[in-house]
Amino acid sequence: MRPHRTRVELADGRELLYFDSVATDHDQKDRRALPARPPAGELRYDVARGEWVTVAAARQSRPFLPPTDECPLCPSQGESLTEIPSPAYEVAVFENRFPSFGGPVTADHDHPAQGRCEVVCFTDAHDTSFSQLSPERVELVMAALADRTRELSRLPDVAQVFCFENRGEEIGVTLHHPHGQIYGYPYITPTTEQMLNRAAARPDLFAGILAAERADERVVASNDLWTAFVPVAARWPFEVHIYPHRQFPDLAALPEEFQAAFAPLYLDVLRRLDALFDSPLPYVSGWHQAPVDRGRDLAWLHLELYSVRRAPGKLKYLAGSESAMGAFINDVQPELAARLIREAVPTS
Repeated sequence: MRPHRTRVELADGRELLYFDSVATDHDQKDRRALPARPPAGELRYDVARGEWVTVAAARQSRPFLPPTDECPLCPSQGESLTEIPSPAYEVAVFENRFPSFGGPVTADHDHPAQGRCEVVCFTDAHDTSFSQLSPERVELVMAALADRTRELSRLPDVAQVFCFENRGEEIGVTLHHPHGQIYGYPYITPTTEQMLNRAAARPDLFAGILAAERADERVVASNDLWTAFVPVAARWPFEVHIYPHRQFPDLAALPEEFQAAFAPLYLDVLRRLDALFDSPLPYVSGWHQAPVDRGRDLAWLHLELYSVRRAPGKLKYLAGSESAMGAFINDVQPELAARLIREAVPTS
């Protein structure tokens, strides 16, 4: 899908992009009187672990579960002004007002947390979820993520682009409106470093993983271009990885036919996950992409989704072993999780 893209500027200078399936006028201006944008946070280096930690104190003042009529991601209506000036939209992407990375640089920090953070609104409908989108809307979202991956990868202070969705209060969402986020990290994340190091030692790493999982009982859904499976060493009670059958470094390199084939398969997986229990499943879903300037011949674009819910009314907490040692202990056998997902009957 090749979307129609419209760029506008919000009252405080942040960028907002509309992505539409058909040409649409979005000429409404942001009429809010907004304060100055908060300064960039600070990067601090953990010398014991060799990892960067970001301190972004301005995020403490971001909205927390506002009522529906105060949702900042709904379209603006009359004098109810939000982050989206248009009275209707399909997909909208804008710079986060309370970013973890990016923002004006001040002299306060030796290592400002440069980069970029964006919010992706999947729909202008507040009381819905990604799983209830149409395949065509998912294709539009995928096209928007590909666009943003391409554009953010060109920024001089972005080393890696991460597109993800947090869904459910148990995960820690602060806004209920269906949305995701995009982080343009100014460094390569620890998880990606680990994967690239493993792939450098074994160049067929991801192809081997995909082949082994496709031959096993943990596959939950597949088509000609994608396979969704519960990994053999799943860390989380319910965890699904979705791999394309060919290697691509990132979403910007994904052909349109792969975008189209992903949409119905992903929707089927999400709807089965929502049918597991008596309420929708909380989850984190994120795209693993190659860094901007490293390992692009080694990385294999794929999506990983996991949930903290292990049973009705019970959550998987990152307790002593996981939090202190990074050593995961899973309460649910991956083969059982895969069978439960396959047997779940979606409600719609």
